[in-house]
Amino acid sequence: MITALVDITEDFPILKRQINGHRLIYLDSAATSQKPQSVIDRLVQYYETTNANVLRSVHTLAEEATTAMEEDREKIARFIHAKSPREVIFTRGTTESLNTIARAWGDKFLEAGDEIVLSPMEHHSNLIPWQQLAKRVGAKLKFIELQPNGTITVEAVKQQITERTRIVTLSAVSNVLGTINPIAEVAVLAHQVGAIMVVDGAQSVPHGPTDVQALGIDFLAFSGHKMLGPTGIGVLWGKEALLEAADPVMFGGEMIAYVDRDDATWAELPAKFEGGTPHIAGAIGLGTAIDYLSTIGMERIEEHSRMLAEEAYRRLANLSDVVVYGPEYPRTSLVAFNIVGIHPHDIAQVFDSRGIAIRAGHHCAQPLMHWLDVSSTARASFYLYNSDRDIDELVDAIEATKRYFKR
Repeated sequence: MITALVDITEDFPILKRQINGHRLIYLDSAATSQKPQSVIDRLVQYYETTNANVLRSVHTLAEEATTAMEEDREKIARFIHAKSPREVIFTRGTTESLNTIARAWGDKFLEAGDEIVLSPMEHHSNLIPWQQLAKRVGAKLKFIELQPNGTITVEAVKQQITERTRIVTLSAVSNVLGTINPIAEVAVLAHQVGAIMVVDGAQSVPHGPTDVQALGIDFLAFSGHKMLGPTGIGVLWGKEALLEAADPVMFGGEMIAYVDRDDATWAELPAKFEGGTPHIAGAIGLGTAIDYLSTIGMERIEEHSRMLAEEAYRRLANLSDVVVYGPEYPRTSLVAFNIVGIHPHDIAQVFDSRGIAIRAGHHCAQPLMHWLDVSSTARASFYLYNSDRDIDELVDAIEATKRYFKR
C-alpha cells in the first residue's frame, strides 16, 4: 500500500472540496501543486502584519519584510546546496529564469557558429529561449536523439557535443514522460568542451533532494508553485562567477549601484538581476513551503513520487486500449497516457465528472508530441498528498471512459 505522506484533510484545505459530488482527486501537480495551510497562513500573516516594500526604507515594516525575504533566500540556498545566497535570484518562475539565462549569459557570450545542445523532450520554456538566442546570434541547435522508451543515454549526448558547444540544457525530469535524465554525467561532458550546463528543475526540485554542487551544473531554474509555494515566484540559481559575468536583463529600481544622465552601474548580486519590486510575499511563502517539505524529508518525497509513478505506469500498461508513454523504470511523479480512439480532452472531461483533475493537451512540449506521433496526451501527476487509492480511482475512471465512448 502506498499511503499519502501528509494528512490531506488537515494540511491541504482545497482537498476537502467535493467536485461534481465526488471527493477531489487532484492528479495535476506537475502543472501546479496544492498549498498546505501553513503556506496559506504565512501569506495572510505577511499581508496582515508586515506588508511593506523591501530594501527601500528604514521603518519597522520595511525592515521586517526585508529580513523575512532575505532569510528565505538563505533557506532556498541551503535547500539546493548553493554556496551563497548571492547565487539565488528571485524570478516569476522557471520560464523567466531560463529566459534570463539565455539573455543575460547567452547574448553576451555566444556567437555565430556556436552550438546549443538540448533534447526533444524539453518543455517550451527550455526550448524557445534557446531558439530565439540561436536566431539572434547565429548559433545552432542540436538535439540529442531519444531512445525508443523516451530516455537519454550518455552515448547519445556525446554524439551531439563538439568543440563548438557552448550550452547544454536539459530538464532533470520530463514533464510528459517522467524520464529522469542523467544530469551529472551530462554536466561532465559539457564541461569537457568548456560549455555550461543549464538545468530545468521544474519537475525535479519538488520531488527529491537537489544538490547543485553534487550535480556539477552551472545554472538551475525552478518554480515555487510546483512545490507547495505561491504562484508567480521562482528561482534562478547560478554559479556566482557566471552571474557576475552576465549582464542584467531587467532594468530599473534597486538593481543599480549608480546612475547619472548618460550611464549606470549595476548593484551586487543578487540585486543585479532583481530590478523592481520583487514578489515579496511569494518569496516568503516559498520559504514556508520549503520548511514543510524539509520536515517531511525530500528523500521520503522522492521515494513516494517514484513509487506512485511506477505503480501507475504498471497498472495502466496492463489495461486494454491504453497506451502509456516513457520508461517503465526508473520514472517519477507522473504518467502520460492515451486511450485508443478517445481524445485526451474527452478523457479529462469524463474524469472531471468523477472529481478527478488531470491534464490533457500537448503539455507545452509539442516537439515531443511529434516524436511520440500524437497530437496530445492525458497526464496524471502525483505528489505527497496522493496515494494508491488515487491510482485505483484513476484506473476506474479509465474503464468508465472506455465504456462511455465505446458503448
